[in-house]
Amino acid sequence: MIITDIKRVIDQVSREKGIDAEVLINTLKEAVVSAARKKLGPRADIEVHYDGKSGEIEVFHFKEVVQEVEFPDNELTLEQGYEYDPECEIGDSLGIRIDTEEFGRIAAQSAKQVIIQKMREAERNAVYENFIHKKGKIINGIVQRFDRGSIIVNLGQAEAVLRPKEQMPRENYKRGDRIRAYVMDVLEESKGAQIILSRTHPEFLMELFRTEVPEVAEGIVKLQGAARVPGVRAKIAVSSTDSDVDPVGACVGMKGNRVQNIVQELRGEKIDIVQWSPDVARFVCNALSPAEISRVIIDEDNRSMEVIVNDEYLSIAIGKGGQNVSLACEITGWHLEVTSEEEYSREVKLGYESLMKLDNVGLPMAEILFKSGYASLMDIVETSPEELASVMDISLDEAEATVVQAMERLKEEQSAADEAAEPVSEKDELSAEEDVAAEDVAAEDDVAENDAAEESDVDVMDDNGAEP
Repeated sequence: MIITDIKRVIDQVSREKGIDAEVLINTLKEAVVSAARKKLGPRADIEVHYDGKSGEIEVFHFKEVVQEVEFPDNELTLEQGYEYDPECEIGDSLGIRIDTEEFGRIAAQSAKQVIIQKMREAERNAVYENFIHKKGKIINGIVQRFDRGSIIVNLGQAEAVLRPKEQMPRENYKRGDRIRAYVMDVLEESKGAQIILSRTHPEFLMELFRTEVPEVAEGIVKLQGAARVPGVRAKIAVSSTDSDVDPVGACVGMKGNRVQNIVQELRGEKIDIVQWSPDVARFVCNALSPAEISRVIIDEDNRSMEVIVNDEYLSIAIGKGGQNVSLACEITGWHLEVTSEEEYSREVKLGYESLMKLDNVGLPMAEILFKSGYASLMDIVETSPEELASVMDISLDEAEATVVQAMERLKEEQSAADEAAEPVSEKDELSAEEDVAAEDVAAEDDVAENDAAEESDVDVMDDNGAEP
């Protein structure tokens, strides 16, 4: 036998490494076949049998009985065949039992290396199979070491990596600390399965709620999405399949204990729990809380909204560094532009004045156009005459004339703007240079006069101070 007490070794490796014993047995057979062919020839027909009860290995070298031997590796003559089976005939295949000790030390060492290699491959495959099912889940581990900013986490059967960009800001760990993280990906590589962890992924927040809130785990409360600025602020949208269950209240918990446990895990990250709604306008209003929304203007084609808030709520709606509106955009999937009532009123006034520059647009028609999404002359120019005719209830020819007139008014406005911003002419530049030169000359004359006056004063003092 190549390895003494092979059964005990297989059972121990299978138990400790989590590898199926059948995989190890097949690996052992392949290794023995490889070692036998090194001794008996590369074309030798080798068959290996393993007794699972006793752990004994039997190796058979099959040779065909032929009239004349051409390939000694797998052929033998009839006379040679009589030595193993007196009743053999030409064309029979004889299995000759081989003593594994005949392989020799080099062949045995080769078999051992194959076994080790195959076991490592089987172990890598077992690690991948064990952890691929944990992708998208939270896992616990222990900080083992640090590698160029990455944290290597010991998960028991394998190691995982928490890269710098997946770490929470201002979090510090030392070797031996326990850590919880989200299994972001499990990659099957030549060196083995690589497990990628994250503590900044929005799904980490959602998994924490699934762990902490029983209603979420039971499916009564559904998590519709999450957005995060890791370590600073997050928003999570929730809904309920039971009208008697308040999804926000369920996630907050009694005296806020449920959400506080999650906040502590995320090192004080502020979490806004938002009531999800199929009405996207209402959902946006909820996402921008605690700001109070006055009105919402929806552009479904571009998936954008203009959100108007009272002046005192503008800073709240935008949030520090734009975090509140940015997270609301991410969680709703809509582009949001937050405007104060004052700014919106000014834009409306300018829009009305712009539209009323057209000959056939008065205040009532300007109001109709504005409500239909035409807030400026540019909107009129960019629309088709057919659509404009339908909105203004005019003929197609009149609509085409209105579009042409809008283009002319825009050119006039652009010309006026260009004139206002026209650079100083060459003549004006020369005049300005002459003025500066004149000022410099005057300044030099003043300096010369002052110097002369000082010299005169000195002469007078000398004359007055001289002895008679």
